[in-house]
This record gives sequence, structure tokens and C-alpha cells, in this order.
Amino acid sequence: MRPVLKSRKSSGFTTGILAEFISSLSPDMIPATAFETAKKCIIDIAAASLAGFKMVSSKAAKDMAKDLFSTGTSSVWFSGESLNAPGAAYVNSSFASALDLDDGHRKAMGHPGAAIIPAALAVAEEINASGIDFLTAVVIGYEIAVRVASARDHEKLDTLSSGKWCPYGVVAAGGWLYKLSPHKLAQAISIAGVQAPELSASGYSKIMGNNVKEGIPWSTVTGLSALMLARNNYSGPLDILDHPGFYDSKKIISGFGKNYAIENVYFKPYACCRWIHSAIDALLILMDIHDLKQEQISGIDVFLFKRALMLTNQTCPETLEGAQYSVQYSMAVAAVEGKEALCPMKPDLIHRKEIIFFAEKIRLYEDLELTSLFPDFAPARIVIHSIKGDFEKFVKTPLGDPANPMDMGMIENKINRIADQNSFSNIASRIVDNVKQIENYDVRSLSNILGHKLDSGSPKKR
Repeated sequence: MRPVLKSRKSSGFTTGILAEFISSLSPDMIPATAFETAKKCIIDIAAASLAGFKMVSSKAAKDMAKDLFSTGTSSVWFSGESLNAPGAAYVNSSFASALDLDDGHRKAMGHPGAAIIPAALAVAEEINASGIDFLTAVVIGYEIAVRVASARDHEKLDTLSSGKWCPYGVVAAGGWLYKLSPHKLAQAISIAGVQAPELSASGYSKIMGNNVKEGIPWSTVTGLSALMLARNNYSGPLDILDHPGFYDSKKIISGFGKNYAIENVYFKPYACCRWIHSAIDALLILMDIHDLKQEQISGIDVFLFKRALMLTNQTCPETLEGAQYSVQYSMAVAAVEGKEALCPMKPDLIHRKEIIFFAEKIRLYEDLELTSLFPDFAPARIVIHSIKGDFEKFVKTPLGDPANPMDMGMIENKINRIADQNSFSNIASRIVDNVKQIENYDVRSLSNILGHKLDSGSPKKR
């Protein structure tokens, strides 16, 4: 059933139109395919969080949140602790985005799930929402975040960092759960847009190997804080999305209800920047087809789109984050250690001599034809030079894209593998079983699993 907009009394601005669209939605208007994808997204974010919650950056986020935010009823995942909704969402978002293993969307050119799912669950816990309402909020959050993000002119942007636009999705998901009036929801959208982190350094800093990365966790807080402010009659600039130099407002509001953005997310088999995945896929395919060992390869030419060449691309990164933003190093990890070493990439892979040696064999070039395909695609073409000859491969859609999908079974394998690597007993199967039936439960059934304190033990056979 296609949503019907209510009268536009709150404003004639795009923020008001979005607010009325959000308020008009109900679970029966969402297609089953969107709900099924939302379930995959939730399981995938849980997998990324399981991989990331022990990282130093995650511990720093958790410690800070316990000092900055108040106690509450929203679970801090895997800890047995709880905070208020913004605090819990901040920590859980930090876990989800720590290792660059979270989902993304080509049109948005970034990662909605690591903000929207922790925020939606934290609010849902706070109000004791049903599982179906939680699912609906997730779908709505992705819809608004992607609409806003994809309405920007990416060629004019110094950075595509997700933290600049994720708060719009957080407001949409949380505002729908809180049942804010269209007027207050429009104000919250406006406030969130202004208070989203600027992330200016992402456009010019040469040090991508830092923990701030795309600013997703703090953007989650700004979205939820905007809701808190709007509920208490705080106001923002309602015309924030109506200036053509910044946003294409017609694109934001066109085609409501025809399809849902969440159905076109991509999932990541490798814990590194998505712009690198096509090159990794091409490398692994050629090594497999031609039975190539890494020591048989003398050099690799990698042809990419322009934005991928703006990554730090260090052959000897100093940090794990630096490795995640290096085409050469991520490819070298895959060649030397195999694709399993990229799910997730771990700190002990840094400074490995044989990986550095292989990374230095890789040369990067821009291909103007590939640049013209971005952002609809993130392609790569590679040429391997080896003792067996030269071999070429073009990959337009890496594994995990809607045109080359990871199905539910592959998402389940991802979370199972990560849980087993960390000796976390059977939590993966419990998460999967619950999420698959979440519409039949209240949201506490899931948060009780995610919020349980994890202690390492022996992996259990499946």
C-alpha cells in the first residue's frame, strides 16, 4: 500500500514534507521485502559490532559515554550495562563502525546502518516498542537518510563522510517511534542537519588512519539530541534542504512509497573501505582461476575511479584504520592471508613484512571510464603480472551489492564466523533466530541478547 501524505500544514519546506511522509507511515504500508532486508541489516550490524566491540576505540567510546551520559533503559551491547538512549546508541554505533564492516548504500555513498539501527533499538527499548515497530523504524530511517544523502552533488563535496547525513535517518527512525507531530519532527530534522558533525578534516587530512573516520557514532547522538530538543519546542532552520546549491529538494521528496532505499543496501564481506572491494574481488578471482600464489605475482596494476585514489593508500600503514583505507594493503592482506583475514582485519596484520612487500608491488591509476560510473558503481579493473603471464579482470559490482548479493545465508555465515573467531559461544545463532522472528516479539527479546555481557569461552559446534 502506497503512503498517502497528510495535509502539509506544518510547512511548505522539504523538512515539513518529509515529516508528514514519515508520520503517515505504518507497518502495513511497508512491503515484506523491505522488512526482510531490514532483518539482514540488523544481523549484519550485530556481526560488525561483535567484531568491533573489543577495539581500543570502542573501549574509549564506552568509557566516555559512561561519564557523559546518564543511566537509562537502553542496552550497551555485550556489556550487561545500560544508558539513556543517546548514550547507548553512541556506544553501540562505535562498535558497529569500528572495523569498516558495516552496510552501505551506493546512492548515499556511505553507511546508514551503523547509526540508524543502534539509534532505533535504543529508542525502541526506552518506549518498550514492539518488534514490528522497531523494524518499521529501521526501514524509515534508511529511507530518509539515503534520500537526503543522495540529493547532494558528490562532485562538489570535499568529503562524503556518512556522519554528515546519518542524523537525518536517526531523527526519522526515532521520531516515528516517539510519534512526534509532523511540526516537531520537521524541527528535529532541521536541528539535526545543522548540528551534524562537520567532519571537515575528512576532506583534506592525510591521516585517515584515525578513530574518528566518518563520524558515525557522534552523528547518531546529534540525531537523538535533535529529537530531545524538538520535543521541548526547540527550533531549527526549516529550509535547510531547500537550497539548490546544497541539495536537490525535488530528488529528496520524489517517488514516496514506490520502493524503499533499504532494499538496495550493500553488505561487506571485507573489513575495509567499500571502494576497495571490487579490486579485492578481481584479485581473488584471478588468483583462483589461474592457481596463482602470492609469490608468483611480480606486480599488479589497479585501475580505479577518482575518489578511490583519494584514500590514503599507504603500503605500510601505521594503524588498522590506515590499512582499511589502503587499496594496496587490503589487497595484499587478501593475497597473502586469504579473504578470511579481511573479516575482520585484525591489528596483528599491521607491519607484517610479507604483506608490505606485496603491497609495494601494486600500482594505482585512474580510469576515466570508471570515474564516470561512480557513485552508481564502485568498479575496478586489475592487471596481474606473474610468472604464468598477465591476467586482467574487471569487476563492476563487488560481492554484497544488490546486483551481486550476499543472501541471508551469507550474512548468517558472517556473524557465525565472527562469533566463533572470538569464542563467543552461541550468541550468533541466538541473534539470528530472534531477528528472523522479531515481528512476533517485543524489542526487549533482542536487546536482552545483545545486552548480555560476553565472556570468552570455547566456541560451540553448530
